[in-house]
Amino acid sequence: MLRIAVPNKGALSEAARDILQEAGYRQRRDTKELVMIDPENEVEFFYLRPRDIAVYVAGGSLDVGLTGRDLYLDAQVGDDAEELLSLGFARSTFRFAAPAGKYTSLEDLAGKRIATSYDGLLEDYLKGQHIQPERIVHLDGAVESAVSLGVADAIADVVETGNTLKAAGMDTFGEAIMTSEAILIGQAGKTPEGLDVLMRRLQGVLVARRYVMIDYDVRREHLDEASAVTPGLESPTISPLQDEDWVAVRSMVRKDQMNKVMDQLYALGARAILASAIHAIRM
Repeated sequence: MLRIAVPNKGALSEAARDILQEAGYRQRRDTKELVMIDPENEVEFFYLRPRDIAVYVAGGSLDVGLTGRDLYLDAQVGDDAEELLSLGFARSTFRFAAPAGKYTSLEDLAGKRIATSYDGLLEDYLKGQHIQPERIVHLDGAVESAVSLGVADAIADVVETGNTLKAAGMDTFGEAIMTSEAILIGQAGKTPEGLDVLMRRLQGVLVARRYVMIDYDVRREHLDEASAVTPGLESPTISPLQDEDWVAVRSMVRKDQMNKVMDQLYALGARAILASAIHAIRM
């Protein structure tokens, strides 16, 4: 039975639950549940702090886990775990910030106190950039208050919209330390039974979220032009209609291009143009 670690709370938890449900796995109904078995799919879910998931997977206690790339790297598990798949949600940027106008570059942080919740990640980054701070101040939360409260000169934190920093009178500066998103991680070099099915299902959800199915009728004389607009993943499906001058076409189209494609098809004379959601797919 495949043992999967899932974030137990927060936005990462909700999005992880959604993608697993879309992939056909049962999920807990009570947030107090710490372990849940899905016997039909032969998997067992363990609900853990997102920050701890990489440690359990790297140590071999669990086979795979859904967590953030920033949390995975901050855990400093070395080569014992590896990133298997990017999941496309919970995107954020890890950046330096300080009171507006105080610093402009990474070099300004030499000899300064930097507060963060990601000690390992920050320490590795600064070493790689040959910057020696006075010290790294660990905080479990509310990092943006560290400067105003006098415990740090600057901070390094995950930034999504930047509104919280601005409210605290802070601005980001320098280049981003890293970009993060939710990922699937596993034990390095190991392929436990059921992992291929999990990966295939998750990849199917990711594709289904990005595409819609377009159906339309078009005159045969315009079929080549219409097919160029909707080439699909391999090629569109063409079906004859009772009226031999017309055919029905079905093809996958990127969701963010859907309306543009429908307009182009209409201009070519296509009619009965229908876009429908894709709930599951196997590539």
